[in-house]
Amino acid sequence: MGKSNPLISVVIPVYGCRACLIELCNRIKKTIEAIPARLEIILVNDASPDHAWETIKQLSVNDDRIKGIDLARNFGQHHAITAGLDHTNGDWVVVMDCDLQDRPEEIATLYHKALEGYEVVFGNRTVRKDKWIKRKSSQLFYRIYDFFTGRNSDHTIANFSISSKKVVEGFRCMREQNRFFPLFIQWMGYKTGSVEVEHNARKEGKSSYNIKKLITLGTDAIISQSNKPLRLSIQFGFLISFVSFLYGVYLFARYFFLAKPVQGWTSVMVSIFFIGGLIFFNIGVLGLYIGKVFNETKGRPLYLIRETTDELHNERS
Repeated sequence: MGKSNPLISVVIPVYGCRACLIELCNRIKKTIEAIPARLEIILVNDASPDHAWETIKQLSVNDDRIKGIDLARNFGQHHAITAGLDHTNGDWVVVMDCDLQDRPEEIATLYHKALEGYEVVFGNRTVRKDKWIKRKSSQLFYRIYDFFTGRNSDHTIANFSISSKKVVEGFRCMREQNRFFPLFIQWMGYKTGSVEVEHNARKEGKSSYNIKKLITLGTDAIISQSNKPLRLSIQFGFLISFVSFLYGVYLFARYFFLAKPVQGWTSVMVSIFFIGGLIFFNIGVLGLYIGKVFNETKGRPLYLIRETTDELHNERS
């Protein structure tokens, strides 16, 4: 295969799908050979509990186009994607999941769409083969995210995409602790397209995103991309204050002009608890932003690497 062919890098965060890796890599290699293009596969082990690193090392030994990165602990899917993107050399870079729900054969679909003049192309999963609860939670997440950020997101789009080298270099400049790969790419503003791809049912394992993690991911994404929650809390505070002022004027007029005493300790106590709850809620929202600022000021690395397969190759040589 000639050097004039483009180099396509495929970045895959690995967690809980060791049994898929051999089939995944074989199908990727067949797809790239048919394009044709040169290939590197970067498998990022995000502390997978099924000892996936052993399989990754063996795959790398058998094919030097496959590179492995073993993170020191579980940093999360989007930090693992960042680690992979930091180590790519490709003219085009594909990001996909390891569970074979993203079909390797669709890489060719993404690539040919990108050649139409796009710098980023996302796979549009019109018919998702996920469980009902996951599909609905994804839709709800994007609706809430769009409300707070003023965007118009497509809930059928996830990580599966191809990006030019220029886009990847731009992504590497973004070193925030709160990371969400597709939102970062869309924020950058490069010419972006999408193409419908086939989505498979999960072949091995189960999703690591439970309800708690989804809520945390959603909160982090909104806080990192928008300050609208702060503005809403201020506006709501003014509204409550204005209503309270009007009610106070009403009670004042009722007492002095109609000679009717103010009664009802219950309503007073309910009002106190209501206002107190709002205050604590607003303080909590503010605390989230302060906490994220605190995390950023620490300047900690986005990930730490325990081992790479390059080091293994160097030891053998």
